[in-house]
Amino acid sequence: MTSSSSKPASPAHSASVKHPALHQQLMCVAQGLQQVRAGQSTTTVLEAVVPPLRPGVQALLFQVLRNLGRAQALRAQLAPKKPADKVDALLCTALALVWDAAQAPYTAFTLVNQTVQAARACGLERQAGFINACLRRFLREQPALVAATDADLEALFNHPRWWIDKLQKQFPQDWQQILHANNQHAPMALRVQLQKISQAQYLAALAQAGIAAQPFGLQGVELAQPVAVQALPGFEEGWFTVQDGAAQWAAPLLLCAAPQPGAAPAPVLPANAHILDACAAPGGKTAHLLDLLPQAQVLALEVDGQRSQRIHDTLARLGLSAQVVVADATQPRQWLPAPGMQFDAILLDAPCSASGIVRRHPDVRWLRRPSDIAQLAALQTQLLEVLWPLVKPGGRLLYCTCSVFREEGQDQIEAFVARHKCADWQPSPGYLLPGRGAVADNQAGNHDGFFYALLVKTA
Repeated sequence: MTSSSSKPASPAHSASVKHPALHQQLMCVAQGLQQVRAGQSTTTVLEAVVPPLRPGVQALLFQVLRNLGRAQALRAQLAPKKPADKVDALLCTALALVWDAAQAPYTAFTLVNQTVQAARACGLERQAGFINACLRRFLREQPALVAATDADLEALFNHPRWWIDKLQKQFPQDWQQILHANNQHAPMALRVQLQKISQAQYLAALAQAGIAAQPFGLQGVELAQPVAVQALPGFEEGWFTVQDGAAQWAAPLLLCAAPQPGAAPAPVLPANAHILDACAAPGGKTAHLLDLLPQAQVLALEVDGQRSQRIHDTLARLGLSAQVVVADATQPRQWLPAPGMQFDAILLDAPCSASGIVRRHPDVRWLRRPSDIAQLAALQTQLLEVLWPLVKPGGRLLYCTCSVFREEGQDQIEAFVARHKCADWQPSPGYLLPGRGAVADNQAGNHDGFFYALLVKTA
């Protein structure tokens, strides 16, 4: 992609846009798809879209990314010779949105008409006829063209083939469930702050506000429909934070004895325990640690200065306090408060492939490369080796990743405990697979994919 292609298209991104037409949104979505294909995250892509356009563009772009495997296979049927990147992105955008009438956001006629208009508006006048011909042929021959792509696993599951092959090998019983879950919309999940309000009280506040919700776990609340976070009861008062159900396991697992169904978490650490949250942004787990153990001395590390500000913002709204340091967790000499200091507990939510949170970040599957997994696993190994000496004898380290790949979970911990005889691998959830199913406390939940392993230092 040329340098000019990463710049926003002026008609669609103009600050004067107040009531964007669909073709303007399609222009932005196709450009966003080009940028994702070039390695940019949707977070970065959407930041460049002006606010009036952003909600619609995000919704359409996420749908395109969830259907991109099918769209690419259909485009190959319609145009075996791949067209120029800009044309291909617009054509795949339209095919991803129109191919399944049940989930199409607009009528087929509207999508085709507006895609052709988008082509003309973004300088593709000569290619507009080609795009129009491809899309109209698709509408005429839709059943046959779709059937011709059904044998393509990338089209069927909308993931790269290497990703599908890895899951087939590592989860022979569950790989299809994981892939199907990844293509669903994730629910909006909250965690109530027990120091301020109970789960039952907050559910009552939501009901009074006319917001449908249901409980899960001991602190979780799942909304029936997403709601702007500032519009939820108790936002300014710090009654809750947004946190997926799988992530809500971290703090109780690190701090508490094995939770019993229906019982409140019972911390096993001293009230003023020294705790390290090694990769802390955006701060949800840091806040959960302090909610369960309010007098704990928590050191929250984050290597990214901008992301560390989110920890400050989260703690400030919730009325909590921790020492937040911008530093690389692999370099303790730069951030350890005192030489030789050890912690009662360390939470290592390690950088990973994010293969467990694809339903929230549908670009991840298309951004990752097979080589990324080995590189991330090497970083995880380094973090474990550096941080383990900082755990006190009898102390605890919770290793977790939002990944379902074995290299970043089971294989990682099996190798670690084989190297460290003083690491006692405690009963832990292991893998939580994405979607609705049984989680470790046997309560139904609709959560992201995660891996958890709790280690206790025996000497």
